[in-house]
Order: sequence, then C-alpha cells, then structure tokens
Amino acid sequence: MAHKFDFLVIGAGIAGMSFALKAARSGASVALICKSSLPEANTALAQGGVASVTNLAVDDFDQHINDTLVAGDFLSDPVAVRQVVVNAPAQIKELLDWGVEFDRNPDGNFDLHREGGHSQFRILHHADNTGAEIQQALIRALRNHPNIHIFENHFAVEIITQHHLGKIVSRRTPDITCYGAYILNEESGKIETFLARATVMATGGVGAVYTTTTNPLVATGDGIAMVYRAKGTVRDMEFIQFHPTALYHPGDRPSFLITEAMRGYGAVLRNLDGEEFMHKYDPRLSLAPRDIVARAIDSEMKLHGTDHVFLDVTHKDPEETRRHFPNIYEKCLSLGIDITRDMIPVAPAAHYLCGGIVVDANACSSIDRLYAVGECACTGLHGGNRLASNSLIEAVVYAEAAFQHASNAIKNYEFRDDVPDWNDNGTSHPEEMVLITQSEKEVNNIMAYYVGIVRSDLRLKRAWNRLDILYQETEELFRTSTPTRKLCELRNIINIGYLVMRQALERKESRGLHFTVDYPRKA
Repeated sequence: MAHKFDFLVIGAGIAGMSFALKAARSGASVALICKSSLPEANTALAQGGVASVTNLAVDDFDQHINDTLVAGDFLSDPVAVRQVVVNAPAQIKELLDWGVEFDRNPDGNFDLHREGGHSQFRILHHADNTGAEIQQALIRALRNHPNIHIFENHFAVEIITQHHLGKIVSRRTPDITCYGAYILNEESGKIETFLARATVMATGGVGAVYTTTTNPLVATGDGIAMVYRAKGTVRDMEFIQFHPTALYHPGDRPSFLITEAMRGYGAVLRNLDGEEFMHKYDPRLSLAPRDIVARAIDSEMKLHGTDHVFLDVTHKDPEETRRHFPNIYEKCLSLGIDITRDMIPVAPAAHYLCGGIVVDANACSSIDRLYAVGECACTGLHGGNRLASNSLIEAVVYAEAAFQHASNAIKNYEFRDDVPDWNDNGTSHPEEMVLITQSEKEVNNIMAYYVGIVRSDLRLKRAWNRLDILYQETEELFRTSTPTRKLCELRNIINIGYLVMRQALERKESRGLHFTVDYPRKA
C-alpha cells in the first residue's frame, strides 16, 4: 500500500520546513521526509545569519544586489538575484511570525552584522547560532501543525518517474514527470512507496563528499544525485565553496565553523609566525569574499608547509567577544583555546555548493511536478560564489515561490496509482560493511586531493579514473544488495564527485570558486 500526500517534501532544513509550513497552511497534506532526526540539518550549523536589507537609512536593494553579483563573479542570474533580495524582507517577517528571534539593540532595531563581500551591515543573527535558532523555531511550528506528517529516519532512494513504469527515459525525453519517491524506512528496513501530486527536493548540500567539511555528515548530495539519475538537469557543480575559517582540530568531522561574522567584527588572519598576509591577496583584507580568502589561506599553508593559519581576535574587548560569539568561545575553550587571549587555528573546509538542480523562478526543475529549494537547487543566485548569509534567505524566498506555483498547479495533478512497489527480489543484505566504509573514504580522499580548492586537468582526470572504478563496483553492489542507507549514500557521493569533477573539467577558465592552474584567467 502506497502513502499518498498532496506534497512530498524530501529534506528537513530551512527550505523543506518552510515549504511544508506554507503548504500545510493552505490545507494541503504534507509528508516531510527526514533521513535522520529533525535537528540534524545543515541549517542548524549556520552560525552567521540571514542577509536582508532592513536598515533603509544606509542600505538599499541595489547595494545588496551589487554585492551579490560581485561575489558571484558576475555569473549570477540578475533576475534571480533581484527576486531574492527584493523578497527577503517579507520572508524575514514570516520567520519572525514562526517564532524565530533575531538579536536586537536596546532601541529595538535589529543588531546587524557585516560579513565578507557585503558593503553594509545587513546580517540578521541570533548570537553566533542563528541556524540553530531558526531550526528550533521551525521544528516547533511543524510539530504543532496537523497537516504535516513527519517521517524521521526515512531515506529517499529514488524519485519515481515513467522509468519505473517501463518507459525508456533519457536526457532528451521532454516530459519526464515525478510521481513521488521510493523511501527507505530505516526502522523496518523496507522501501515504501510515497505518491504525491507534487514533490519538493530540499536535501541540502554535498559537504560529506570531502574529507574535511563544516556540513553535518548527512550532507551527501542525495537529492542532486537522485535527480541526475532520473535525467534531470544539474549545473554549476564545480562551484564548491570552501569556508576559509573552519576550526583546525584534527579528527573532528564535521569541522566546527568559525563564522565569517568574526572577521566582520574585526578578527585578522595571520600565518604561524603571527604575520598578517591578506594584504598580499586582496585590498579588502580579511573581509574579501570567501573564495579569495580560502585560496589565500591555501597558498599560505603551502608556502610555509603548515596545515593551518590563525584567526586573531585577541585585540578586541574580551567581554564583547564573549557576548557576540558565545558558542565559538565555549567550543574553543573546551579545546584549551581562550579566543580572548589565544589565536584560533583555522583551515578551509568544504562548506557550500553553489550549483545543483537547475530551477526557474518558480523553483520548478526540468522534471515536471518536481521542485527544488535550498542548497540542492541551482537558482542562479550565487553564480560562481555565494555571498555570505545569502543562502538561508534564498531558501525561504524560493520556498515561497515554489508554494505559490505548486498550490495552483496541483489542482491539475492526479496520483499515479499504477506505480509498482519497490522490487528487491534476488538481492541480499551487504555482508561486508567494511567495503562500503572503505569506498566512502576513498571518495573523500579523491575529492580532497584532486578536486579541492586548487585544481588541474591532470588531477581532475585522475579523479575521473579513480571514481569510475568505484562507480562500477558500487553499482554492481547496489544491483545485488538490499538497499541500506549507507550503500545509497555511497552511491550518491560517487555521483556527486563525478558531477563536480566533470563540470570542473568542462570549465576552461578560473572563475569564482573554480580555480585551475591550467586556465588561471577568465575566458
């Protein structure tokens, strides 16, 4: 027996949850699929905040638009940029209505931060754990809504299209349609059929493809991989943003993020000799966009043969530092680092994907009845590089756009009742989990060494050869095994690694987050 809902939302970060709340408010039935537990999403780790024009005395939409275009190396879609920036204030109000609390000054106005690439103070925040505040507020709203059915510890294996009805589907098929998804219930171990009038992909990013990442380890690119296998359009995967300042503490995975707001607050980058170095790379110094800062740190580490640099905030008032960054202060103190007296060891880590499932202004993908929102979607906002704190606001703006379009469109959609159950006849449980675990480590190392901050054709082709072997092995294992979450995640990170590598090879220039020694200039 299949589950049936008006909307199937796969992913429970800010994008998926905000869409679910909007859809449920209209009276629709919503299934929210969460591969782990609701609090474990990338949203909860976002320290910095949400970018929006709120201080009209000094800021305006045109400044925010220009900052976004500059950071994106002018590869951003101007229409998408304007859509997000202009609609941001309305979505900030909606977040407030859902119970999100942003820090305010004694006069009642928002206490705004400034981050790299922004020309004004426009970052709304909740101390240094804004994402956690948003996640918790939305979870409370979700659990109180009778139209939202939450499925925790459920993992999406494949989206359902005509392919599952016996039709041959290729990338040239003009009418690929999504009817729902096959979902693994981890408690029972069974794959269940979820049918929907419309499906929303909100599965987040791909950081777990790399050895070092600030993302939770659930960020395995599941939605992008599923859509790519279903012959949907995926673009700009070469633009992986490495956060310049992840706390360097070997063995930690994910890495603890040191928010960019700390550099906006006045922290300075130094090498291990205590010398500032950003003046060699950009006139904006430590407040340059993330791609420039990450490459500068990478260059300094290679120049001096070190595995980290320092972020120095010791010159600021200690009490003010503790008040602004309480979680960072406590985390570092637990490792014996008092950030008011000691410099913080930092190194770049995979942080954010600027590409993904291509969508239009309504968040519609190339597959009918399938929407994509949040980090898994390529809206055109980020171009070659995401401007700090634009991602959370993009998620809610496009969740609104998706809801407005889908709420009208689903009136014309019927459930597809002839979808067969998942067929796992002739398969068995994988006997050696060590094979899956080892293959995952191999993918991580391939991506870290060959498809990292600085690339070359030689490295990328080597990645291609290594990933191809892993792909063949894993597909054979998938065909003969009863699917498990770990096996499906391995399959997905191999798909994602291939997409990043292949699209990096195709870009014969250095642009935004993609830097290659073979083509060091813009085309």
